[in-house]
Amino acid sequence: MLSGKRILLIIGGGIAAYKSLDLIRRLRERGAAVTPVLTRAAEEFVTPLSVAALAGGKCYGHLFDLTDEAEMGHIELSRAADLVVVAPATADLMAKMAGGHADDLASTLLMATDKRVLIAPAMNVRMWLHRATQRNIATLRADDVRFVGPNEGDMACGEYGPGRMAEPLGIVAAIEAAMGDGPMAGRHVIVTSGPTHEPIDPVRYIANRSSGAQGTALARALRDLGARVTFVTGPASVPPPGGVEVVRVETAIEMLEAVKAALPAEAAVFAAAVADWRVTHASASKMKKDASGKAPALDFAENPDILATVAQMTPGRPKLVVGFAAETDDVIAHARAKRARKQCDWIVANDVRPATGIMGGTENAVTLITAEGAEEWPRLPKDEVARRLAAGIAAALG
Repeated sequence: MLSGKRILLIIGGGIAAYKSLDLIRRLRERGAAVTPVLTRAAEEFVTPLSVAALAGGKCYGHLFDLTDEAEMGHIELSRAADLVVVAPATADLMAKMAGGHADDLASTLLMATDKRVLIAPAMNVRMWLHRATQRNIATLRADDVRFVGPNEGDMACGEYGPGRMAEPLGIVAAIEAAMGDGPMAGRHVIVTSGPTHEPIDPVRYIANRSSGAQGTALARALRDLGARVTFVTGPASVPPPGGVEVVRVETAIEMLEAVKAALPAEAAVFAAAVADWRVTHASASKMKKDASGKAPALDFAENPDILATVAQMTPGRPKLVVGFAAETDDVIAHARAKRARKQCDWIVANDVRPATGIMGGTENAVTLITAEGAEEWPRLPKDEVARRLAAGIAAALG
């Protein structure tokens, strides 16, 4: 799958750098060409000689190498690769990436590249959980940097938790997915996300409380598995991911038309929080208060049911149709009833009472409702929920 592919591998300065030696070997076994770059700190853990021997070519390390820089070598290195991989990505290197620093060869390459970037973080659990690191992670994700790991486990420092670099074979799988050779390669998936805004007048609207974070994470996870994703989004506060086809809409009717226009697709996932009703006759001018103190009377009409419409299509129904159920009471019972009523394959149910902090938050706690039953997942970051759901979709499509 990686035969003939060119990987620029930046090795950061952490104890996990030793795993990068095995990563080079695994990549070359699969036919990839690896150009390694060591940070100065990485040279404290692995030697340029050992890295060069495994890569079968020169190991780069210094920005001001007169021979290389006479031909603007850092620009050439950053552009010649098919993919840039950082493993391990230390907290310091991630901070440089998020801040746009370019004070050594590794950070300069990352600033100069026009290729996809995949990082495998590795650091102490407290460093990973630190607010500054979490801010940097959010920035990098928004910049379309892809992540693999970190894993949980025992660390060299004696602590336990998230921060272990992903294993070499896991990184290889992520590289294959980033190169478009993942399990969803060649498949088209539609994902809806965000709220819809149903106008009352030019300045007011009816909407649901949704940031679009879960739908965005899901589109990113499916993209990372190689899928071609059409991302139909309402006016969400979270920006859409790169590498997908973005279709922006405002209202439920516009969202339905955009979904229909995007068909056919192998799967459709409806994560958007669509307003159930719209104002029948929205005012063309701003509605003003008057001396009577009475609120204006609004007539409502029910919006189209996008999930049910697509799930019940004949012909043209996607092989897998997934809906979301945001509930505040009897979550599982309502989700099961919704799955039967809408005739979709799966429902992802979650409890969105204000006390949970899920609506608009960074975590989610879901139960996956299928024909086989209900599978409760632990509370997880929305990115991890997305990865699990995307993996399930890939397995279901075969």
